[in-house]
Amino acid sequence: MVFSNNPIIIHENLLVSPQSSTQLSLPLTFLDLFWLRFHPVERIFFYSLPNHSHDPSFFFNNIVPNLKTSLSLTLQSFLPLAGNIIWPSHLPKPIIQYNPGDAVSFVVAESNVDFNHVLQNSPRDASESRFLLPNLDSSDSTASVVSMQVTLFPKKGFSIGISAHHAVVDGKSSTMFINAWANMCRSSVEECPSFYLKPELEPFFDRDVIKDPTQLDLLLADNWTKDPNDATKKKRSLEILSFVFKPKVENSVRATFKITFKDLDKLKKRLLSKWNEVVNDDEVVNDSCSKPDTLSSFVAICAYVSTCMARAIQEDEKNEQKKFAFGFAVDCRSRLEPKVPENYFGNCVNLHVVDAKPEDFTKEDGFVIVAKKILSKTKNLDKDGVLEGMDTLSSKHETRVRLGVELIGVAGSSRFRVYENDFGWGKPSKVEITSVDRGLSIGISENKDEKGGLEVGLVLKKNVMDIFTNLFHEGL
Repeated sequence: MVFSNNPIIIHENLLVSPQSSTQLSLPLTFLDLFWLRFHPVERIFFYSLPNHSHDPSFFFNNIVPNLKTSLSLTLQSFLPLAGNIIWPSHLPKPIIQYNPGDAVSFVVAESNVDFNHVLQNSPRDASESRFLLPNLDSSDSTASVVSMQVTLFPKKGFSIGISAHHAVVDGKSSTMFINAWANMCRSSVEECPSFYLKPELEPFFDRDVIKDPTQLDLLLADNWTKDPNDATKKKRSLEILSFVFKPKVENSVRATFKITFKDLDKLKKRLLSKWNEVVNDDEVVNDSCSKPDTLSSFVAICAYVSTCMARAIQEDEKNEQKKFAFGFAVDCRSRLEPKVPENYFGNCVNLHVVDAKPEDFTKEDGFVIVAKKILSKTKNLDKDGVLEGMDTLSSKHETRVRLGVELIGVAGSSRFRVYENDFGWGKPSKVEITSVDRGLSIGISENKDEKGGLEVGLVLKKNVMDIFTNLFHEGL
């Protein structure tokens, strides 16, 4: 076969079914409905082939069949992933529906790109990763929940690209499924097959644990029916808003930055040393922003990377004063009353935006200001409630857009332990949160090479990435 201008060829378009006769319907909660037409969560796991497995036949005759069989077995415990989101005319909000025979799209492909090139952390064309991801179908009437693409890099390795609908899974749920699939596949490869999941990987689907006394679910469902160009018109649609969340890959590069435990310690000490020196104009002295004894790696890295990004963008566009905000998702499972089980499968996160001034991110002491704001926001979650402000999130975001404020977001978490997903041929050589290219986002995972460190994935315009890289390394 000839690759021509496309760096991949498709060998097979398959459907993998859970082989279950059970029918299942799940309502979408208000925590799901917030993400109803958002872009999918997209990840790519890269695996190096063992030395004895460089013959392509090993990939097609061993790896692919094992991945398919274990996926089918795993889906039996995760039936919603094989189903679809639908919106029946007699229901006020969409549901997830699995019918026997429903299946997951599973693409088998091959790439002519150098595998060592895609494993590089240094900047590379942001569009390259897009060829390694499957499409996730959506239309007015239905939306697929998850799709897979397995791509061979001959004699070197392979990748597993996963696209998952954000209205069905949050980061914790999606990584729980991937972990379950990896465990199932590894046990088969090691010839000690186990068809039972560990208790912590058994998904909990009961939506009754998500309390919604104000019927926020109906408000959010109704909001999605409104025509953005004409408020008097309404239309039910499940189609992902691709024109809003289109990947921003033109003239852009993708890079990964490794932060060691020592780097993080330096950043935390620098923040604490300046904590009482830097006082923002609108800062109110209270317990939530008083100097802490310690700082989390999350606060330190989010403040540092977001301010480096803002300064790089500002420096690139010298003639225009840019405005920024920072948003992050909070896992609500342990913060709701009553608490939600840790293995709850669905969305149980709420987006929070730090209330810093938009210009604070580019100030000389922006790193400290933003860190204080993030810490204050996290401390106030228990006081104000983790779901506080969810009913006005969309309207506030629309206001920020009108005011020209760019929201820097976060995807992933070091707690997900993505580098532990061994399907039977070794742990990942690299894990990438590809969907950070759909906005101004920071992809975070644990550092593959060092305990206590972090990895940060970014997509930026090439010249902005050059400036960011200099700022990032100078600051460390």
